[in-house]
Amino acid sequence: MRAFDDRLGEHGVSTPRSKLLAEVARMQPVRLADLAREVGISQGTASTLVEALVRDGLVARGVDDNDRRAIRLTTTPEGETQARNWLRDYVVVAGEIFSCLTAEEQRQLTRLLDRIAESLDSPA
Repeated sequence: MRAFDDRLGEHGVSTPRSKLLAEVARMQPVRLADLAREVGISQGTASTLVEALVRDGLVARGVDDNDRRAIRLTTTPEGETQARNWLRDYVVVAGEIFSCLTAEEQRQLTRLLDRIAESLDSPA
């Protein structure tokens, strides 16, 4: 995580904020509760992070056409660009981190992590 934080620090943003922005870009328009659940953080934490992204002009709030009480989040054009840049940096840093593994070791690690993720999603 430190490598990701260091790389994203070049953009002046934290890993949690960048992850949230990338998810807004992927899921938009998205409700805050759905975004928080997808990222795996509390709704209160997501709200604080989104507020900072809105203040920075990277995310916009809009009304849900189906429910006027609900708010939908979207990226601004600047936010869309930032999300792409951050995701590009994630890929570069991940490549650097996992370059010590052979291609077969990387596939094995992916299979193991997928298995763990599936077990967490499955009821006991």
